[in-house]
Amino acid sequence: MSSTPTTLTLNDGTTVPAIGFGTYPLKGEDGIEAMVGALENGYRHLDTAVNYENETEVGEALRRSGIPREEVVVATKIPGRFHELDLALQSLRDSAARLGLEQLDLALIHWPNPSRDLYPQAWQALVQAQQEGLVRSIGVSNFTEAHLARIIDESGVTPAVNQVELHPYFPQEQMRTVHAELGILTQAWSPMGKRNAPFAEPPVADAAATHGVTPGQVILRWHLQLGAMPLPKSATASRQRDNLDVFGFELTDDEVAAITALGRPDGRLFDGDPDTHEEM
Repeated sequence: MSSTPTTLTLNDGTTVPAIGFGTYPLKGEDGIEAMVGALENGYRHLDTAVNYENETEVGEALRRSGIPREEVVVATKIPGRFHELDLALQSLRDSAARLGLEQLDLALIHWPNPSRDLYPQAWQALVQAQQEGLVRSIGVSNFTEAHLARIIDESGVTPAVNQVELHPYFPQEQMRTVHAELGILTQAWSPMGKRNAPFAEPPVADAAATHGVTPGQVILRWHLQLGAMPLPKSATASRQRDNLDVFGFELTDDEVAAITALGRPDGRLFDGDPDTHEEM
């Protein structure tokens, strides 16, 4: 049996589940049902964003599930068009209203959008919102080492989380090292690699055969052993359960290294370099 913890402690002292549930692009009644199913299957972290346009559905799923509010971490993200200080604060208030929550558990800046050079204002809004109690934990998404250094230097506050693209073809070794040095939790979006999921790659397929699990479970287990928090998304109940059932086996160091070695210089899913990609 693995000794990997099922919860992780952030640098602000709060805890989050070791695996979260990504909600993009779940919308409408079908999306609500999929999220209710995820909660019923054991997920306790729902990751949404203003730009996913499903915060209302996330809030409804939480209420419909009947699970006590304090047991579920709800995370959302400020979009690029709201990076100015006042707009960012309003974005957080609007997100809370759409979710039907008095407090956001975790709020992130979705992308830094460096050409606009307003992400430090968005970070200051998050710091202020945390001080005022609107947000419990604050972090960022798709930030580089330079972006992190700037907001930490200007605010004196280190993000609790940086959510980045992370999967076997793009293992983010340099950023994971930076995060470890700063005490920032690495969250992984698209942890399987979406349409490019490396299920048939020998390091993944061989480990799955060795441990009697699915290739997807191997990849999620790899994330956990890297110290990252994956955010898989599935509307299928059986896959939701499989994606949580990764604490009963452990990859060897060699297996972890072999999966990490699948990384490619062009391993991103799209042109998502945070220094150039902008999302409003």
